[in-house]
Amino acid sequence: MYEEAVSAAVPGAVLWRATAGGGSMVLPDGCMDLLWADGRLLVAGPDTGPHPAGEVPGGTFAGIRLAPGTAPALIGVPAHALRDLRVELADLWPARAVRRASALVEGYGDIRAGLEALARARAADAGAPDLLTAEVVARLRAGEAVAATARAVGLGPRQLHRRSLDAFGYGPRTLGRILRLRRALALARAGRPYAEVACVTGYADQAHLAREVRALAGTTLRAYAAGADGAKSETPQPSGSRTTA
Repeated sequence: MYEEAVSAAVPGAVLWRATAGGGSMVLPDGCMDLLWADGRLLVAGPDTGPHPAGEVPGGTFAGIRLAPGTAPALIGVPAHALRDLRVELADLWPARAVRRASALVEGYGDIRAGLEALARARAADAGAPDLLTAEVVARLRAGEAVAATARAVGLGPRQLHRRSLDAFGYGPRTLGRILRLRRALALARAGRPYAEVACVTGYADQAHLAREVRALAGTTLRAYAAGADGAKSETPQPSGSRTTA
């Protein structure tokens, strides 16, 4: 079982809950998650490839998926340090801070609401969001080239790369590939012809799209669109929902 809803309190975030089982895969989306697994707080770092949903032990899970680039300020760790990792919050924060956070989350009848409250409190402590990061995401999601994005935000390519590692966990080129793939997968799951999907999302051709699906999602476009191999259909949100396949 998996379900999600857009957060009303944390901009760009998605609340979700799930039960274990099914052998599904979590696909890259540029996001990071703060999650609750059988009483433990963890952080899911930014992914560069598919991860088995069952790699975190537990029977029931809840989480808040934070929009690309927003999690490091809330968690206090640069994104690249958590790339492709699932880490106990106790390994990142002092024990006292983790106890307070756990008590806050458990104080809510719905754990998702508790995680939302925790994220909201951390965001308030972190101060104003990084508008440059949000602009980078918007431009790359729209298909703008990395060089053009760097010029638009007033950074050199190397500066943009360094800022992207801290904010997203990888460089802007990788983030752009992931965001483009998310859009393509959503269109394919909606039933659009694959050649049309490739054209609309800026791939050279259908073969190029197929290679990217294999490289980043570890599956085929046909299998994903059909929901094969335990795939679960989710509705992508503006933040780039973490679809399983």
